[in-house]
Amino acid sequence: MSGVVHFEIPADDQERARGFYRDAFDWRLDVLPDLGYTNVVTTPVDETTQAPLEPGAINGGMFERTADLPNPIITVDVDDIDAALERITSLGGAVVQAKTAIPGMGYFGYFRDTEGNVLGLWTTAADAA
Repeated sequence: MSGVVHFEIPADDQERARGFYRDAFDWRLDVLPDLGYTNVVTTPVDETTQAPLEPGAINGGMFERTADLPNPIITVDVDDIDAALERITSLGGAVVQAKTAIPGMGYFGYFRDTEGNVLGLWTTAADAA
């Protein structure tokens, strides 16, 4: 069974959105300007692995809204993104973004389900390049 491990919030104005979520929920927002991304920390983490300390808790991210990614996204952990995307397309889904590396961390991708929802996939892989 694959679990939900991450969420992402698209924003038209990331600075405004960061202020809103920081002030509304006291979330820690770590800006990664080179990636145009913000890590959203909603629960305490192990500072070495960045994994949530509380079982079942997840953290997330924030990015610039695009036409393909206009709504919040939940991300599911899978063993093999390529195999998951193949299975998804065989079931009537579609690839929105193919497997993409985050060096030293893992791979992500996005897909559209049969109802038009976009979700993310994640595979942890320290050798991702």
